[in-house]
Amino acid sequence: MDWNEIPKNTAQPDFNNLLRVLRREVPSRPTLWEFFLNDRLYDRLVPEIPADPADTMTQIRCTMLAYYRLGYDYTALLIPDFSFVEGHVTRRKEKSISLNEGNVIHTWDDFKAYPWPDPETADYGILDRLALELPTGMKLIPYSPDGVLENVVDLAGYQALCIMVKDDPKLAEAIFEAVGTRLVRYYELAARYASVGACISNDDWGFKTQTMFSPADMRRFVFPWHKRIVEAVHAAGKPVILHSCGYFQRIIDDVIDDMRFDGRHSYEDSIMPVEEAYAKYHDRIAIIGGIDVDFVCRSSPEAVYERSRAMLERTARSGGYAHGTGNSVPDYVPDEGYFALIRAALDLR
Repeated sequence: MDWNEIPKNTAQPDFNNLLRVLRREVPSRPTLWEFFLNDRLYDRLVPEIPADPADTMTQIRCTMLAYYRLGYDYTALLIPDFSFVEGHVTRRKEKSISLNEGNVIHTWDDFKAYPWPDPETADYGILDRLALELPTGMKLIPYSPDGVLENVVDLAGYQALCIMVKDDPKLAEAIFEAVGTRLVRYYELAARYASVGACISNDDWGFKTQTMFSPADMRRFVFPWHKRIVEAVHAAGKPVILHSCGYFQRIIDDVIDDMRFDGRHSYEDSIMPVEEAYAKYHDRIAIIGGIDVDFVCRSSPEAVYERSRAMLERTARSGGYAHGTGNSVPDYVPDEGYFALIRAALDLR
């Protein structure tokens, strides 16, 4: 088999399959999930649309067609013209950076002077424009320009923020509120569109061994805003998927029982393999993606295919699982490894 050959999908999109997964039901066929791919893949999958980073509509159109051709039932997108840090936080554009770099809010004066963005100015109309081009059966899944904790870390710096929550918790609370209220409004407005089938609340919360704050401080500063995001999207009749990297065992009850996310995405073998996560939690929350990115990078396509197929067969009767990587498909993931993962699902359709 030529593992580098693009897999051929013959099924038509049907967003109802992802909805069944998020209701912890059995979809009518194996259902794929991915947060994002990479420019090399987009170029291979949609060669007729030249890449143009400056043209947001073209970028999203390319993503939509790539997802359609591989057998996904949705397209994830970032709604333009709303950002907390763009143009204000100075940070190097490198693959590895410090979370202490480029921050701008250290004092109450900094907080008051910061040009806080208005979520009302985001280009929500793109959701209607894209609806005219969406393949039948597909829906849009918006995500945000980083999450509650991620944006606050960008604005204050990680180490400085850890000190702030102890030395000046009122300032920390004010920054979290300024970010949180705006993200709640962003999701509230986005979720109203008929073309939107669900939302992703994306916010990395931890490292391999612990959360970025203590669970108590996560519950004080971060989780209340995600709970309000979920409530806002649920009020529009749509489900919400949490995309969050890092250690999660001590906060999983918060994710499920307090914030009430419908699905959780981002799994890493060194934290908890997706097979174990499914066994423990699939009757309480949908398990989204999960084949470890490092595994996909280092393993043979045959091994990726076999693990993927085993996971799909394991979940076929009990449901509540969408198949994909544990995080995303950055450019260092070999195409043949990613395609092997996709083939396992398509072969079972």
